[in-house]
Amino acid sequence: MPTTNLVPDSPFSQGETELLAKPRNKTTRRIYVAATRMNDGKTTTCLGLFGAFRNQYKRVGFIKPVGQRFIEVKGQKIDEDSLLMDSFYNVQLPIEAMSPIAVDRNFTRRYIKNPEDMRSVLLDKLCRAFDRTAYESELVIIEGTGHAGVGSVFDLSNAAVAKVLDAKVIIIAGAGIGRPVDEIALNKALFDQIGVEVIGAIMNKALPDKIEEIQEYGSLALARIGIPLLGVIPIEKQLIAPNLSQVVEVIDGRWLNARIHGVNERVHCVVIGAMTAKGIVDYLQPGVLIITPGDREDIIFSAIAVAGISGKQVVSGIILTRNIPPHPKIMEMLAQTNIPIIITKDESYDVASKINNMTIKTQPQDSDKFPIINRLIQEHVDLEKIKSAFQNIDNG
Repeated sequence: MPTTNLVPDSPFSQGETELLAKPRNKTTRRIYVAATRMNDGKTTTCLGLFGAFRNQYKRVGFIKPVGQRFIEVKGQKIDEDSLLMDSFYNVQLPIEAMSPIAVDRNFTRRYIKNPEDMRSVLLDKLCRAFDRTAYESELVIIEGTGHAGVGSVFDLSNAAVAKVLDAKVIIIAGAGIGRPVDEIALNKALFDQIGVEVIGAIMNKALPDKIEEIQEYGSLALARIGIPLLGVIPIEKQLIAPNLSQVVEVIDGRWLNARIHGVNERVHCVVIGAMTAKGIVDYLQPGVLIITPGDREDIIFSAIAVAGISGKQVVSGIILTRNIPPHPKIMEMLAQTNIPIIITKDESYDVASKINNMTIKTQPQDSDKFPIINRLIQEHVDLEKIKSAFQNIDNG
C-alpha cells in the first residue's frame, strides 16, 4: 500500500512512497522509558532525563510513539505528554513527530477488523516520526505507555515498539523491595522475549527514611535478575500536591472569586470545617484547603479576619459545599481578600474523598515543578551508568 511522507519537515523526500517497517536512523542513541504500571512516574522521569541529558548532548529529541490521552491541535490528535514536554523545554520538533499515533476510543476496534493494512500504515508513521525526531539529535527519549504489554491488542506493545525502534529500555517502578522487584522482573521477561535490552530500573516515590534500605536491598534483588538499579527517587510533596484548578475540575466546582491567582495554589492538606471558628484558626496556613458549607459564616469570618490582619495568603482556598453561597455582604468582604473561594453541590466528606483520590499529573502551567523534577533526577539517578549503555556509540 503506497503512502506519502506522514511527518512534516522530514529529512527524506516528500514524494517517497516506500513503506518503512524500521527507522532509517541506526546511530542516534535512544532510551525507551517504560513503567510497571500507571502513575509510577514515567512522564516525570522522562522530563527529568530530557533536562539532564540536554546539558550533556548538543541536541536531545523526544517522542511518545503511542498516546492514549490526547488533545486536538489544529485537527490532529496530539498526546498530552508530548505537549507537556514541548511546553517545558521547547523541543524544537514538529509536534506531529513527537506524537505520531493517538489511540482514540474506537482505535482498537478498527484495528481488530483490519489488522494487516492498519499495522503497515502505523509502523510507517511511527518510523518516519522517529526518523524526524532523531534527525540531528544525539539522543532521543522515548516515552512508553504503561507496562511492557500495553498495546499488544493492536500489535504496538511497549516491547514491540522498543524492538522496532531498536531502543534500550529503562523500567520505572514504585519504590520497595518486594512487589516492585516482582513487577520489574515480569516486565523484563517480556522485553527479553522479544529481544529488547533492559539497561536498568528506577524506583520512584520512596519515603525519605527508606531510601538507603531500598538502595541496598533493591540493588541486590534486581542484580539477581540482571538489572542494575539506576536510582531511587524520593517522594516530593510539591509534585503530588494538586493545584486548585485541578481540584475544581475533579469536584465539578465553580469559582466565586480569586480565580486569576488562585488556579495555581497548591493543596498540601485538606481540612473539613466541622469544628468551631476558634478551632479553625490553627489550620489557617498556606497549603491548607478548607471544606465547609457556605452557611458556616463563623469559619469564613475567621479566615477573613486572619487574612486582614496578616495581609498574606492564609489558606490555599475554601470550598463551600451543598451549593450554599455566603451572604452577599460576606462575599463583598471576601472580595477584599486574596482567599480563593470555590462552590460545589457535593457534601463535605464527598468532596474530601474526591480530592484525596486524585491522581496528580504534571501540567504545562506547573512551572514550579520544573526545577524540582530536574533536581530529583540529577541527584538520585545514575546518569553516567545510563550513558555507559551507549559506550560503543560514544567510542565510535
